[in-house]
Amino acid sequence: MSESARVAYFSMEIALESSIPTYSGGLGVLAGDTLRSAADLCIPMVAVSLVHRRGYFLQQLDPATGQQVEAPADWPVERLLEPVAARVAVEVEGREVVLRAWRYRVEGVRGAAVPVYLLDAALPENAEPDRALTDALYGGDGRYRLAQEIVLGIGGLRMLRAIGYGSIRRFHLNEGHAALVGLALLDERLARTRAAPTLRDLATVRSQCVFTTHTPVPAGHDVFPGHLVERSLGATARKRLALLGQEDVLNMTDLALQTAHFVNGVAMRHGEVSRSMFPAHPIRSITNGIHTTTWATPALASLFDRAIPSWRRDPLALRDAIRIPLAELREAHAEARRALIARVERETDAGFREDCFTIGFARRATAYKRPTLIFHDLERLASIAREHGALQLVFAGKAHPRDEEGKARIREIFGMRERLRGRVRVAYLEGYDMDLGRLVCGGCDLWLNTPIPPLEASGTSGMKAALNGVPSLSILDGWWLEGHVEGVTGWSIGDDEGPSPPATFVDRDAVHADALYAKLADVVLPCFYATPDRYLETMRSAIQLNGSFFNTQRMLSQYLYEAYFATARRPRGETF
Repeated sequence: MSESARVAYFSMEIALESSIPTYSGGLGVLAGDTLRSAADLCIPMVAVSLVHRRGYFLQQLDPATGQQVEAPADWPVERLLEPVAARVAVEVEGREVVLRAWRYRVEGVRGAAVPVYLLDAALPENAEPDRALTDALYGGDGRYRLAQEIVLGIGGLRMLRAIGYGSIRRFHLNEGHAALVGLALLDERLARTRAAPTLRDLATVRSQCVFTTHTPVPAGHDVFPGHLVERSLGATARKRLALLGQEDVLNMTDLALQTAHFVNGVAMRHGEVSRSMFPAHPIRSITNGIHTTTWATPALASLFDRAIPSWRRDPLALRDAIRIPLAELREAHAEARRALIARVERETDAGFREDCFTIGFARRATAYKRPTLIFHDLERLASIAREHGALQLVFAGKAHPRDEEGKARIREIFGMRERLRGRVRVAYLEGYDMDLGRLVCGGCDLWLNTPIPPLEASGTSGMKAALNGVPSLSILDGWWLEGHVEGVTGWSIGDDEGPSPPATFVDRDAVHADALYAKLADVVLPCFYATPDRYLETMRSAIQLNGSFFNTQRMLSQYLYEAYFATARRPRGETF
């Protein structure tokens, strides 16, 4: 069988739908949105990931303390996916591990589809420990993680070949987890030439690969010691990795940088940060986006269908949102807010009201995102609510099972909820997934984003909020440096580009909290309560300016022209 595709997209996690928990957060959601837009645009693409039979995890929060408990997120693979007959094998620690694949089709608005192949090692031919290699997303130790990356990169390429994908021209590595695709391509080429690798062989591999890096901190990049690499991949593979600069350790990000002809960060600022981290490599910027029809709430989607009929096929048409009557936007947003508050009241005792200004904060719970910054001065926050207008805050997000600081932040929010009871309403919704993310992004009145700059690579949750007419109040980092127009699409918190940045972490948090409170008290709440039409104009501008641009259709168009076939030299006569 021969399958047609020009681009193969490799990602350790892909958010296909909430019922398939093969994603942990922004990286997987971005991957899913990329494939949805590829299908919409009829791009000849195929994707590879792992089946993650036990998912990421189910989050359970103690209703009194907020203590997070994790449970496996088992899901019915056989019922939701289509089996594929092909079988391939990879070598892990000298053992042959047989792999199968399951297919999921991402359907596009024009009828095209992008097939996604989810690799699975749970086969009777494999030893019991090897059957679990495709069970848990980001689970286990370094040995387990490296084995999973062997399955993804080497096993993924072999599976595509076994299924019949022989015409792939570009291999897009979504983060360093997929870097072993480059090694697998080199092995393929050497198997044909039966010769020692040359610089020409390496150049050919580079011409085929595109790499997107997402992580702006060194600790976020997978690094494996040499002895583990040789044990897991074998001596021959380690020698070939040495040709790619991986002699003493295997740095997956560095390997991807060495084997890709085009490398990009996921926002303009993130590109700058990445170039400072890897100065030997030219790194471009393609700012992330979201799949608009996936992330519009039902109420806003219905409004867009009436007012801007072409928006599903052409998100750029959302620039015409400026013509939406404010009264219609008010009613659509009120419907989205009612849906969110109904969920809050069903699951918590927060006592949320529909006429109260609602701030949303939903993303991965981790220390650098500073979900508790708004609680820096409880008395000042309560005073703002008393003097400028009632406030209620809704939070959601999972902390990685090994992220104790992230779990502590969730517990802190539960503690603040009790200390503010009767003054500011606070709710934390457990079980963060795609459906809950859309509900919170679309149902709040303001999107709060408080990362430590410059650690926010992109921040697509704010894009989802903007699409739904929810302006941001955000630190100037990630995408917000590009999407922020003060008082038009939302508001900024502080200015870290100034001549005198905070000297210490404590000073930084205090300065940012003070700026947050000032903007909330002096600008945002007065606008919402005293001049509601002016606030609605800001909401409409967020759709018009941010929603129409920060989407994966625009993002993929940039990949098409800058990465997939414009940057690499193509053989004479080759067409995409």
